[in-house]
Amino acid sequence: MSAASTATTTAEPEPVAIDPGDPRYAFGVDVGGSGVKGGIVDLTTGTLVGDRHKIKTPQPATPKAVATTVAAIVEHFSWTGRVGITLPSVVVDGVVRTAANIDKGWIGTDAYALFGEHVSAEGFTVLNDADAAGLAEARYGGQVDDVEGVVIMLTLGTGIGSAILFDGGRLLPNTELGHLQVGDAIAEERASARVKEDNDWSYARWAKELSRVLAEYEKLFSPKLFILGGGISRKSHKWLPLLTNSTPAAPATLRNTAGIVGAAMAAQAGLRP
Repeated sequence: MSAASTATTTAEPEPVAIDPGDPRYAFGVDVGGSGVKGGIVDLTTGTLVGDRHKIKTPQPATPKAVATTVAAIVEHFSWTGRVGITLPSVVVDGVVRTAANIDKGWIGTDAYALFGEHVSAEGFTVLNDADAAGLAEARYGGQVDDVEGVVIMLTLGTGIGSAILFDGGRLLPNTELGHLQVGDAIAEERASARVKEDNDWSYARWAKELSRVLAEYEKLFSPKLFILGGGISRKSHKWLPLLTNSTPAAPATLRNTAGIVGAAMAAQAGLRP
């Protein structure tokens, strides 16, 4: 079965007449452990133009398989301009250094060469998925501008991604706080959304573990605010009040579109982490 044949959307995207050369618009693709999703972003508002398009992450999530899936999403929108792509990985000088929740064959891959072979686009920016989400929240979320000090954004999903923001939204790239040891397990094996689902935990049980992780981050970084994103943030009213750590926490404003929006921002800016 081809990657394109497994596509799922909440609704079939309506045709949109967008000039890829118009600086108001950009294209982002967010590669996750369970799904690859992308769409056209209106950079004046930080919102998607029409619906996103999503395809299940291929298994195994090898570089070629993922690149083919990204190509299918870009082709779905007939986009020919620059494309921003997130990976659940540390990306330095275009080279993938880690592989969290994707195939280990990514490690050492030249991401720009890879996507250049499979995706028809004017150019690319490839960056860490949580960094992209952090950039989007900093610009459009409305929660970072007035904070003096460190803000930590976490994406709670298959793993735990992190973005450290400071001085009103400047990014410290490629942090991997989900891989820090907390007690006898790394953070994302203790408190990711997947762990809650796999163990059929109540929100109260999961919030206890998440609080422990957040308390460890407090010791190391003394943040002024946590912003918590990922799909589970849609139900934050069920678990946010149950957290017991000291630092205030707020749900992400952009929720699960933040990666797409941040990728599009990075593509328009021509960033090359």
